[in-house]
Amino acid sequence: MPVAKSLKVIGRRSINAVWRIGYASRFFVMTLFYSGTSFRRFRLTVKEMFSSGVMSLIIILVSGMFVGMVLGLQGYETLKRYGSESALGSLVALSLVRELGPVLAALLFASRAGSAMTAEIGLMKATEQIAAMEMMAVNPIARVVAPRFWAGVISMPLLAALFSAMGVFGGYVVGVVIIGVDEGSFWSQMQASVDFQHDVLNGVIKSFVFGLAVTAIALFEGYDAPPTAEGVSGATTRTVVQSSLAILMLDFILTAFMFQGA
Repeated sequence: MPVAKSLKVIGRRSINAVWRIGYASRFFVMTLFYSGTSFRRFRLTVKEMFSSGVMSLIIILVSGMFVGMVLGLQGYETLKRYGSESALGSLVALSLVRELGPVLAALLFASRAGSAMTAEIGLMKATEQIAAMEMMAVNPIARVVAPRFWAGVISMPLLAALFSAMGVFGGYVVGVVIIGVDEGSFWSQMQASVDFQHDVLNGVIKSFVFGLAVTAIALFEGYDAPPTAEGVSGATTRTVVQSSLAILMLDFILTAFMFQGA
C-alpha cells in the first residue's frame, strides 16, 4: 500500500510538472506572438523599462563597485606572489566582462525586478484586473505581459554593462589609488587582454539570454499564481529560486559553447 501511494504521488507530480512545462511554453509563444503591441505602443515598454531597469540601477552600481574592489584586492594579493601585479587590470576586466558582470547582474535583476514583476501581475490577477481586461476584450498578454517582457530583455544587457564598468572602476580605485599599482600598466594590460568578440560580445550575449530567462520565468509565475496572498508570495519565491538556478545553469552551458575553442 505505501508503495502504491508513493507511485501515485510521483505520477501526480510528474503529470503536473509536464503540464506546467507545456503551459509555460505556450505562454512564452503567446508572449512573442503578441509582442507587436510592445513596439507599436513603445511608451508602454519604456515605462516598464523605467520600473525594471532604472529602478534597479542603485543596487547594480553599488554592488558592481564593491565586487570590483574585492576583485582588485584579492587579485593583487594573488598576483603579487608571482610578481605579476601589472596584470591586475586584465584580471579584473576579464573576470567581470566574461562571468561576474552578467551573472551577478542577472541574479540582482531577478531578486529586485523579477520578483516585482511576479508580485505585480499576481496582485493584478488576485484583484481581478486581468479578468476585467478579458471582459473588455483587451488581451492581457499583449497589454500587460509583452511590454514587461521586452523591457526586461532590453534592460538586462545594459545593467550588466554598467555593473562591469563600475566593477572595473572599483578595481582601479583599490589597485591604483589605494595599493599603488602603476596606472599605465593597469589600463594597458586591460586593453591588450580584453577582446571585443571573445569577451565583450560573449558577455553581452550571456546577459541577453539571462534577461530572457529571468523575465519569462517572472512573468509566467505571476500570471500562473493562485489569486491569494499565499499564492502570490509563493510565486514570488519560486521566481527568485528558479531564476537563480536558470542563470547558473545557462551560464555553464553558454560558457562551454563560447570558450571551448578559445
